[in-house]
Amino acid sequence: MTHTRFAFIKAQWHADIVDRALEGFCEVIPEAQVDVFDLPGAFEMPLLAKDLAETGKYGAIACAAFVVDGGIYRHDFVAQSVVDGLMRVGLDTGVPVLSVSLTPHQYQETDHHNEIYRAHFVEKGREAARAALGVLKTRASLLDAAA
Repeated sequence: MTHTRFAFIKAQWHADIVDRALEGFCEVIPEAQVDVFDLPGAFEMPLLAKDLAETGKYGAIACAAFVVDGGIYRHDFVAQSVVDGLMRVGLDTGVPVLSVSLTPHQYQETDHHNEIYRAHFVEKGREAARAALGVLKTRASLLDAAA
């Protein structure tokens, strides 16, 4: 694989939960290979992902957010916009962009729910790292086969 650096973008809304995804990611990909970027919320992630992808420094970019229904707006709209934007960045730049964005419909700010989602984000971080490595490996083998 030609790229050994990865970008990890984290939304700071519910950081105590979202930050766990980075922990899981770094269990699979060494922390020394990961550049971390914090943003206020999920909605800002696609633009930064695009900026990072265009640098050519990263083999893949992972983006983590926890988008919950705050009772003010439809969180489904925000989550769908973010995931669509991240997918577009990957397609437009050719750099894999992975989403570790969760949108629970029944989230309550209780110790029980928070513990469930903290553990879930660790696993989702591991899954994103494995996916990043898998995509890079598959794409490299395609290039090798074409050469």
